[in-house]
Amino acid sequence: MKDIYENPLCGRYASLKMQKIFSQDNKFSTWRKLWVSLAENERKLGISITQEQIDELKAHVDDIDYSKADGYERELRHDVMAHIRAYGDVCPTAKGIIHLGATSCYVDDNGDIIVYREGLLEIKSKLVGALSALRDFALNNKDVPTLAYTHFQAAQPTTVGKRATLWAQDLLMDLEDLDRLIAELRFPGCKGATGTAASFLNLFDGDVDKTLALEKAIAKDFGFEKTMRVAGQTYTRKVDYRILSVLSGIAQSASKFAGDIRLLSHLKEIDEPFESKQVGSSAMAYKRNPMRSERIASLSRYVISDAINPAFTTASQWLERSLDDSANRRISIPEAFLAVDGILILYRNVISGCTVYPAMCLRHIKEELPFMATENIMMTAVKKGGDRQELHEKVREISTKAARQAKLEGKDVDILEDVLAEPAFGLTRYELEEILDVKKFVGIAPKQTEIFIKELDGVLNANKEFLAQAETVKC
Repeated sequence: MKDIYENPLCGRYASLKMQKIFSQDNKFSTWRKLWVSLAENERKLGISITQEQIDELKAHVDDIDYSKADGYERELRHDVMAHIRAYGDVCPTAKGIIHLGATSCYVDDNGDIIVYREGLLEIKSKLVGALSALRDFALNNKDVPTLAYTHFQAAQPTTVGKRATLWAQDLLMDLEDLDRLIAELRFPGCKGATGTAASFLNLFDGDVDKTLALEKAIAKDFGFEKTMRVAGQTYTRKVDYRILSVLSGIAQSASKFAGDIRLLSHLKEIDEPFESKQVGSSAMAYKRNPMRSERIASLSRYVISDAINPAFTTASQWLERSLDDSANRRISIPEAFLAVDGILILYRNVISGCTVYPAMCLRHIKEELPFMATENIMMTAVKKGGDRQELHEKVREISTKAARQAKLEGKDVDILEDVLAEPAFGLTRYELEEILDVKKFVGIAPKQTEIFIKELDGVLNANKEFLAQAETVKC
């Protein structure tokens, strides 16, 4: 339908897999699975529920009549009650025991945490995929010299692969945060209207052990070892803040990477993927804009700013709960997942398909190398008997003159002929070329890259199952 608004996150950026995780089908079938688990475990603990009723509930987990549920909601103004009614319509035998003892947040909050965990695991697969692609890029370019920049001013040389380890290290930290979050996620459980489990205690005739056992059994059904320690009607919204903080962290890393690619694209040292029929500009046909990296930056900005939503929500909850969280959470949390999903698809696409231009990298090094080499030139001349103070002054005069000519007259920087012509240095051309060997200026960057990759390989090997799941999507 083109006559109504469509969220661009679904139409343009996020994968179908992530869209399905946050789909209505997944949400409401999860609700029904929660109602099945509740009934099953209540029956095991002695509540009068028949196997026939449970079988009926199981048979209708996925056939959701949305038109009927929407009709009930317009009438009742309550989404959970609307879906209880719709479920009951197709489960007449079990209708009377659906949602027994529970409050709305039993399906709302537990359902959200189940879906968020699915989303986090999908984010993990794409994060591991991006790290794997970065690993290959860093290894392939570990020996390619390039000029490093501080303040975006020429500094000392590094290698393209070493620079890529900086990007990978950020994602590795994000993966550590993500793993910690997934491991620490707790099932909200079934704690009743205000978190006291009074309704379940009444259901079990005052049996505290059965009341606690019910919650543990349901959590186990959904693969959770731990439940929330305590709750009001809802789980603490600090959980949502933690989730979006991790997603924001990924967006921050991706935006930094994208910014670097954009700068390097300007320097003509790296091009992101550019297809044969791709148009860079409607006016300037020669343009090759880094649009994928710009898209990463754009989506990342949204996620980073979106992370403030759960902060405000957490801060503004009243006592055991208030409903001013609901509308915000329906938008801000799924959209953060969808955006980060799109970001990581783009990240992997860019780093897997970008082109490095070693000749341009070397050209920029050579433009600055004479200045960077002056210390080494001076030290070599001193070893041959030169006067350090006299040589320092000669270097200052020659480099100042060359820099002025480069800036005022647009001339290429060339101080080497002046150095060779100056008797105080006493250097031969061969000696000068030895001093200016680019490989001597990158330090241990290639070795640092190898060491980092060895550690990263251990992480990737430990996450092989996620790497296998990481889908590649055309961008």
